[in-house]
Amino acid sequence: MALTAAYGGAKWSERSATFRDDLVGTWGDWGVSSECGTLHAVLLRRPGEELDGVVDFDAAQMRADVLPEVARQQHDALAAAYRAHGVSVHYVDRTRVDKPNAVFIRDLMLMTPEGAIVTRPASTVRAGEERFVAEALACLGVPMLMTVHGGGTFEGADVCWVDRDLCFLAEGLRTNREGADQVERMLREIGVREVVRVGLPYGAMHLDGLLSVLDRDLAVVWPRRTPYAIVQTLARRGFRLIEVEDEVEAQSCLPMNGVALAPGVLLMPAGGNRLRAAYEAAGVVCHTVDVSELIKAGGGIHCMTGFLKRDDL
Repeated sequence: MALTAAYGGAKWSERSATFRDDLVGTWGDWGVSSECGTLHAVLLRRPGEELDGVVDFDAAQMRADVLPEVARQQHDALAAAYRAHGVSVHYVDRTRVDKPNAVFIRDLMLMTPEGAIVTRPASTVRAGEERFVAEALACLGVPMLMTVHGGGTFEGADVCWVDRDLCFLAEGLRTNREGADQVERMLREIGVREVVRVGLPYGAMHLDGLLSVLDRDLAVVWPRRTPYAIVQTLARRGFRLIEVEDEVEAQSCLPMNGVALAPGVLLMPAGGNRLRAAYEAAGVVCHTVDVSELIKAGGGIHCMTGFLKRDDL
């Protein structure tokens, strides 16, 4: 007796396309495989009432006391700067009132070429923020490949994409071995050929504070802090390297913590003039926005930005 289509009969229609082939038609035009491909869409969290009730900013993991209204004005200016450069801005609309660090979206998700990895922050102060990023991603139609689970901890700022075939993955204060192992397995499952594992030094928060990719062949590194394996790998690939020279500027203004809008085009915090001069001498076009109040909360432009869509290099 002939089988019907539902049981594999003649009219059965086999799905032969890969997930990536189906991505745009099924989910939407999402995906990231570099730090400097042309940027098209980002996810932000405008500081809300969760920032108003902070009494002990150190216990909230912030560098200094923050003025909430000034922080909001600066965050609005950041969003406006993105829009002015043709980047679509999406928001995480909800979070818990006891989660003042929710503005730092980069820590809560890692976009890959095939969808997002939802992270698992390392501290109790930030535990649970990831749920609301997952909610926002789901509403946008962004596929979620996995959520870090078990005893793993992982924050998205501990990964740096170089291109589709290479990324750096750090372990340290915020990402433990179990979390990094889970993320590496997923990255390899979706075809990333080279995942370079590195350890972060004591006192470092995230990898994105020690490394920034500005162009297809240009990165900024911090001597005595950036892991040697990263410098070695980039050098083998023919990268030019800009070195941090003014450590006070680097710590206070976070000029490494910018976001490439396109290859060789950078949106960076205002005030890091010495490093900006080095960028421009290397051919980078720099745009600045004042995020000085937000930096007091513990991060810069890169930390506040969840990447949703970049062009492949």
